[in-house]
Amino acid sequence: MILVGPPGAGKGTQAARLIDTYQIPHISSGDMLRAAVKEGTALGLQADSYMKGGHLVPDDVVIGMILERIQKPDCAHGFMLDGFPRTRPQAEALDTALRGAQVELDAVVLLEVPDQLIVDRITGRRSDPDTGTIYHLTFSPPPAELLAKLVQRKDDTAEAVATRLAKYHSETGPIVPFYDGMNILRRVDGVGEPDVVTTRIIAVLGPVVGRPSPGA
Repeated sequence: MILVGPPGAGKGTQAARLIDTYQIPHISSGDMLRAAVKEGTALGLQADSYMKGGHLVPDDVVIGMILERIQKPDCAHGFMLDGFPRTRPQAEALDTALRGAQVELDAVVLLEVPDQLIVDRITGRRSDPDTGTIYHLTFSPPPAELLAKLVQRKDDTAEAVATRLAKYHSETGPIVPFYDGMNILRRVDGVGEPDVVTTRIIAVLGPVVGRPSPGA
């Protein structure tokens, strides 16, 4: 499966829960790139040369890494891909590559959260510079005595969030109709407590991948 959603939709939280529920590996494109570079694979060396030159790693190299990764034994019963594809051309190229490798996607899970709630979620985050603890001014308020020293990340401002959301809608948004046309898109309401959202995801995945085992 592929997990998709806007920044701040809770993909990280849900990914951790789903890989535990279904006992499948979480393949993050960023983590995968770093691992390939560290291992010194042929594709990893290619990626490293691009990154050291200050360039984006070409899609064909990333897709090659994905194909290598999903051939590993831990992906025999499935995997969750996160962070790629981010554009429709990437989605189309990935689909072609997967078909060539005789791997078929079962589902693309789209976490849907209104833009204004995304803004509220992200702009309300604050962190303690001493401990690294993350709070939220509304959803997880800090102790009053800590409030004065908490800091806000530069990319958590309203302006930065608006830019990230605009990029998501313009670049990643077009993959939604692509996967919808393949009848594998599963829309999930991402608003609510994490447990509730997880239950919704499992419910829409049930007919596709089967229910998780009771002991999972």
